[in-house]
This record gives sequence, C-alpha cells and structure tokens, in this order.
Amino acid sequence: MLEILTQKLTGIFDKLGRKGKLSEGDVDEALRQVRLALLEADVSFKVVKEFLTRVRQRAVGSEVLRSLTPAQQIVKIVNEELVGILGGEPGRLVQGTETPAIILLVGLQGSGKTTTAVKLARQLKHQGQNALLVAADTRRPAAIDQLKLLGEQNGIPVYSEDPRVPARDICQHALKQARAQGLPWVIIDTQGRLHIDEPLMKELADIKTLVRPSEILLTVDAMIGQDAVRVAQEFHDLIGLTGLILTKMDGDARGGAALSIRSVTGVPIKYLGTGEKMEALEVFHPDRLASRILGMGDMLSFIERAETAFDQQQVKDLEKKMRAGHFDLDDLLSQMRQIHKMGSLGRLVEMIPGFSKFASHLPDADGEKQLKKIEAIILSMTYQERRNPAIIDGRRRSRIARGSGTTPKDVNQLLNQFRKMQELTKSLTRGNLSKKMSSMFDMP
Repeated sequence: MLEILTQKLTGIFDKLGRKGKLSEGDVDEALRQVRLALLEADVSFKVVKEFLTRVRQRAVGSEVLRSLTPAQQIVKIVNEELVGILGGEPGRLVQGTETPAIILLVGLQGSGKTTTAVKLARQLKHQGQNALLVAADTRRPAAIDQLKLLGEQNGIPVYSEDPRVPARDICQHALKQARAQGLPWVIIDTQGRLHIDEPLMKELADIKTLVRPSEILLTVDAMIGQDAVRVAQEFHDLIGLTGLILTKMDGDARGGAALSIRSVTGVPIKYLGTGEKMEALEVFHPDRLASRILGMGDMLSFIERAETAFDQQQVKDLEKKMRAGHFDLDDLLSQMRQIHKMGSLGRLVEMIPGFSKFASHLPDADGEKQLKKIEAIILSMTYQERRNPAIIDGRRRSRIARGSGTTPKDVNQLLNQFRKMQELTKSLTRGNLSKKMSSMFDMP
C-alpha cells in the first residue's frame, strides 16, 4: 500500500536531512521532488498544487530554516498537511437515533461490496454489535449465494429472498426481521451500478427514501486511480454519500486515490480494504496513514492487530513456559499461526517505525510458502519429537522430510533456528536478552 510513494518521500527527506542547515533553494528543490512523487503516485494535480503551496508557506519561515533540525521540522509540516488532506478525523460509523441503524453499501460492479459487507458485519460483531446482512443484489449471478456462504462462514445472519422480488421489498422485509430480533445494525448489499444508469440510480434513491439509512457508504476500487475520485463525486452528487470505503488498497502501490478523494469530494474515508481475508478491513486513521506514507510506521495499528489476533490466555501460558524453559515446537507453531492472523509479514513491517524500507523485500507469497513448509515439518513429527527435538537423529530427520514433502536440509535448518530461539528464551530468565541477541545476530 503506497509503497512507491513511501520509498520516494523517505529518500527525498533522508537526502534533505544530510544537508544540515537548509536554504530556501534547498526547500524548493525538495518540494519539487515531492511534487513529482505525488503526481507519479496518481494524486490529483489540483490537490498536489494546493498541498505544496501550504507546505512551502510554512516551511520557508525563519523558525524552520534557522532551527537546529530544519529537515525534521519540514517532515513534521508535511505530515501535518498530509493529515489535513486525508480528512483529519478517523473514520466512525454514525448510528443515528433509530434502531436498527442502517448501512447502505453502494458502488460499481466488482468494487468489492459483498465481501466488504461481510467484513464490516464481522468487525461490528467483534465489538459486540450484531448486524443483519441483506442480499439486495438481485441481478448479479450468485451474489445472494456468495453473501449467504460468507455470512455462514463468519457466523453472521443473512436475509435473502427470491431474486425476482424487487430490491426495495427485500429491504423492507429485512428491516422488519431486524427489528423483531432486536439487532442494532442492518447492512444492505446493493447491486453494482453505473451512475449513468438512470433506472438503477432511481432504484437506489427509492431504497434510500424507504429505509432512511444512517450511512450511505461507497465502496470504490483504489486501483482505478483518479477514476475512483470521479466515481465518488458522481455518486455523491446523485444520492449523497456519508462515507467511502477504499478497497484493494493492498494492490495499489501508488495510492493516489486515497490522497485525492477526500479533498476533492468532501466525503470522509471511513475504511480501507487491505486484503482478501475477512479481517483485512482497517478503520481509516488519517494520521496513521500519513505516518506510514512518510516511512514513520504505525505502531498503534500494529498493537491493535496483535490484540485482535492473539489469545490472551495463550500469551500468559506461553510466558510461563518460556520462564520455565519449556518452549517447544508446538509453541513455535502456535505463535507463527497467531502472527499470521495479523496479516502478511510485509504489511506488518510497514507499521514498524524505520522498517518500511524493508517491506518490499518480504513478498506475501514467500511468507505464506515458508509458514506452510514449517507447519508441514512440525506436523510430520511425533508428539515426543515436538516436545524434545534433541531426540531427532538422522533416521528420524529423513522420515520427517518424507512426511512433510521437504528435504533433510530443510528439517535441519528449522531445528537449528529453533535451538537459537530456545537460547533466547533462556536468556529472558537470566536478564541478558539484549546482549545475547546482539551476539547472535551480529548487531551493535
């Protein structure tokens, strides 16, 4: 997400920081490079022009150029202005005064409305607020079946009827059921449509009048670049949007739509879709995204993902085992699976301050492949071997390799890495972890 822009901006500001004292000419040259980076990232020309005008007005002041750390001051200004064009406030759903609160999801066909509806319902469920999904996309083949299947997999109720029933009637009947069951939220998955299709837009307007939604959210594919901005503006003009959900952000290394869409349309971004998995829907925080764009990480999102992914009782049990020196291969596999729930390794590294430059070297596919290989090796071991890897000799190693579809060399590599991890866990109890890690990884 925004990988190319992040790399270019961090390079520009690293170079600026090496200059020490800055002149007005240095600032202008850096901002020229920033302008090129933003335009190459497919940010709207008007947004870029207004953004850089504000940054320059603040950056060439005497309090910046005469400060002891002028480059850091300029990065601070750029960060604050980025937060400004992204909207300033984090995305929040408006529940309104009526129960149930209704979310109407709209957008073009193929923008990810159906999967986003389930992701949103799943997130509300984890917050203790159940939602009813409504299959109101009656024209797309298998749309109803897709929503029912995803709802069943995630434990979320879905209301559907025969696709020949008008969408507005389905919505009306679904509302009655939600009220009868006392559900606080209803999420309506509508059919994808073009803004120029007058009959379909009229149908959408009729549904809006009938159900009086507290939120009308447009799901828009970030990968279509500035077309996403145009689509959002046109939908907003026709039906009045309350928020945006940018999907497929993980597939767009440029990310210009995210930086343009709020400023151009005036409609706040509420969520970012960052992958195909059901947990890959992030509440939009302008300050966190700005920080990630500038390569400064996003530790708050990292911590929130960890809290969601990790079972707290398992963490306590693991801590006890580590302190007693009983960390085994079953524990290693369990922790790797928990980390995997947080997302791809590349995306996690993006969130750690100072480590974003390494994210491009950690492709998702490689991480998935490596996890499956380690999992296969451990699961090919007996219970005794997982508890006490020291008993694994050449004969056992060959058997494990055959059972996991790997090589004895792969098994050896895992066992060597595990021995190093055991040394680390023992160091925890002796209080010299930092020194031990330095010697193991040749770090200062």
